[in-house]
Amino acid sequence: MRLILVRHGQSPSNGVLDTAVPGPGLTEVGAMQATALPQSLAREQIDAIYASSQARAQLTAAPLAEALGLRVHVRDGLREIAAGDLEMRVDAASVERYLTTVFAWSAGDLGLRMPGGEDGTEVLERLDRVVAGVSSSGSRTAVLVGHGAAIRMWTATRTDNVDATFATAHGLTNTGIVVLEGDPATGWHALSWTGATIGGSSLGT
Repeated sequence: MRLILVRHGQSPSNGVLDTAVPGPGLTEVGAMQATALPQSLAREQIDAIYASSQARAQLTAAPLAEALGLRVHVRDGLREIAAGDLEMRVDAASVERYLTTVFAWSAGDLGLRMPGGEDGTEVLERLDRVVAGVSSSGSRTAVLVGHGAAIRMWTATRTDNVDATFATAHGLTNTGIVVLEGDPATGWHALSWTGATIGGSSLGT
């Protein structure tokens, strides 16, 4: 199947470690980004749309769902990686620790725990459950609207051509899109990252 991962639109907490549910909605810019999403995905034959339990993801998915006449299926497992004791911090040291932990998981250190929060195994398990459910639903092309850190970590861990180095070096802007093909049984292959084609058998170039 084709899996389209979309980061939510801009929210008032951009730059803040704000990972609680339901969290903030979208800024005016974020609402415009969400409105533009149907055009960005106009060439895709989408038959299912999912969003996390956080408001900013659901609001981003709504214009696409309306344009296609589909409902948004809310899945808590798609929520952002919990910041734990770092929640609502904005200082550089806290943000660096959060990202360092996330990308350590991408490199294989899944037992490392976010201070006061989840470890890598727990995050992957909840994301994997959602993806398995989407795959078993029979959808051929599904959009999953989620969150930057979770998308980057899961993609680096579960695809055969994106690794931790690539995910660390390549950010995901608001409403940035990552397109994958595959299934949970045989694995996933990344086709594009924010519009750029990904090449190579073991690392996006």
